[in-house]
Amino acid sequence: MSRPLLYLDVDGPLNPWAAGPERRPEGYTTIRVALHPGRPLRVWLHPGHGEALLQLGYELCWASTWMDAANRWIGPVIGLPELPYVDFGPGLFALRPDGVHWKTEAIVAHAHGRPFAWVDDEQSLADEAYVTAHHPGPALLHHVDPRVGLREEDFAALAEFTATLTP
Repeated sequence: MSRPLLYLDVDGPLNPWAAGPERRPEGYTTIRVALHPGRPLRVWLHPGHGEALLQLGYELCWASTWMDAANRWIGPVIGLPELPYVDFGPGLFALRPDGVHWKTEAIVAHAHGRPFAWVDDEQSLADEAYVTAHHPGPALLHHVDPRVGLREEDFAALAEFTATLTP
C-alpha cells in the first residue's frame, strides 16, 4: 500500500497569519514574498516544520492558493523538497451554495480514493460531510488554528491517524 497523502495548506497551518502583526510565534522566522506587484507579503514560517512533516510517513502535497509557488517560497525555508500540488484551476476561490470549501472537491478528486489527511484553517462540517459522501478511503480533516500554526498536538493527531491505517 502506498503512503497516505497529507495535503498542506500554507496560510494558517504553516504561516500563522492571524497571530497579529507584532506577535510572531516563538521559533518562527519572517520572510517577505513578492507574489504580485505592490507591497510584499509577510510570511512567518517555522524552520523545523519540514523535518517534522517528513517524519510523519505521509506523501506530502501542497493544497494551498500558493500552488506551485509554495515550492519556491515555502518549502526551502522549512526544509521540504519540491512537492506536488493540487491545481485548483477555475475552482480557485469559487463559492459553493452547499457551503463546501472550494478546495474540498479538488482534494477528494486528487486523492482518488487513497487515505489522506488535510491540514487547513478553513474546513467546516460541510467539508466533512462532502468527504464522507464522496471519498471511499479513510480521511482526516484536521483544523489548525491560524493564530498559532502547526503545534505538537497537531503532529500527534496526524501521526495517530496514520497509525490507524492498516497496510
